[in-house]
Amino acid sequence: MSLDAVLARIDADLEAATGRLFELLRIPSISTDPAFAGDVRRAAEWLRDDLAAMGFAAEVHDTPGHPMVVGHMDGPGPHLLFYGHYDVQPVDPLSLWDRDPFDPEIQDTPKGRVIRGRGAADDKGQLMTFLEACRAILAVEGALPCKVTVFLEGEEESGSPSLVPYLKERGEALKADLALICDTGLFSDDVPAIVTQLRGLLGEELTITGPRIDLHSGSYGGMAMNPIRVLSRILGNLHDADGRVQVPGFYDDVEELAPELKAQWDGLGFDEAAFLGEVGLSVPSGEAGRTGLERLWSRPTAEVNGIWGGYTGAGFKTVLPSKASAKVSFRLVAKQDPLKLREAFRAWVRAQLPADCTVEFHGHGASPASRMDISHPAFEIARRALSQEWPGEAAFTGAGGSIPVAGYFKEILGMDSMLAGFGKDDDAIHSPNEKYDLSSFHRGMRAWARVLDGVAQG
Repeated sequence: MSLDAVLARIDADLEAATGRLFELLRIPSISTDPAFAGDVRRAAEWLRDDLAAMGFAAEVHDTPGHPMVVGHMDGPGPHLLFYGHYDVQPVDPLSLWDRDPFDPEIQDTPKGRVIRGRGAADDKGQLMTFLEACRAILAVEGALPCKVTVFLEGEEESGSPSLVPYLKERGEALKADLALICDTGLFSDDVPAIVTQLRGLLGEELTITGPRIDLHSGSYGGMAMNPIRVLSRILGNLHDADGRVQVPGFYDDVEELAPELKAQWDGLGFDEAAFLGEVGLSVPSGEAGRTGLERLWSRPTAEVNGIWGGYTGAGFKTVLPSKASAKVSFRLVAKQDPLKLREAFRAWVRAQLPADCTVEFHGHGASPASRMDISHPAFEIARRALSQEWPGEAAFTGAGGSIPVAGYFKEILGMDSMLAGFGKDDDAIHSPNEKYDLSSFHRGMRAWARVLDGVAQG
């Protein structure tokens, strides 16, 4: 493949590529609102037609919800699956937008030129970087250097209810050597990142019941057990003085970060003070003796997300409540089993209950962490490719949150995913005035062309 010619084609075609992205951005494909179902389908059909125009065998596949778009193109070498999503978040509150969210434009800002509009960064602009890279390669070479399958979802912003059933029913046609996911961002404005590990999530809601009814604190206080007191004590015991979670067995399956990854992370120059300062904090919390990035990416956590009980209205009511409740979430890493930890947490809570108190639990999801095998040659090829397009050297990073599709690809299709995206922290992806830097769009296309060329060469 003549990489220089392909990159030159991408540069020359930037204005036309931006125009094609604008066509897609003008379609209000809001998946969570049934009123926009027709527009979601219209976006799916637009993408199908665009893939077909390039020579992909492309189809729109119906689901009980919104459609999937699948395109196949044969080629030599490895088989790559590219995933993106074409649905977008609602635009409310509309009054906070500076322009029509679905009338995109290029704007000049103090930090450079940006594409402004809903879906510009999440995820239409990102998915189009890959499609435009393929378009340039096909224009120059007449064929792709490897086999490519494109898989575009229309429900990511509404919880992906059709994704798992679809993968179980039709996933055989999607199986590839590696999945590429473009729904993440740069580490910083000048430093690209490839996410290689994602924390899992376990959610638990618990309600502790003491007396059968609310009681007058003057008549029963000092005699009857208060469920808020019990719950507060249990939640207070969740961490020790060094920030370690006290649920028995919680760290049994937690592995230490590989030295080479730790060296990369340490070299990123993460500014803990600046990170916390943006939200009005100054002192790091969490496990003592761990760096900020370790705490965010490679260490498990337990957090109390909500707590309630008794009277919380205006004024004052001297009540001793019958019930007290809390919601607790755990971010999981490596080989931690969420179902095993759920039982461990529930047993730990029950063991601390005093007489006359009972507890009920309600689970809110349980998904394991994902960790990619970076020994696959494509990971280092991609790291070098991104490093050639941005000023800073790309790094293999982690993500504190969860990207479920990567776990589904591993669990259902048995393949790892490489998550490389080009968004920035200030893209306002779920907020008014969403944008995507024009440089991210341009460099992203060039980076994917380099990746495809490198993977094909092995």
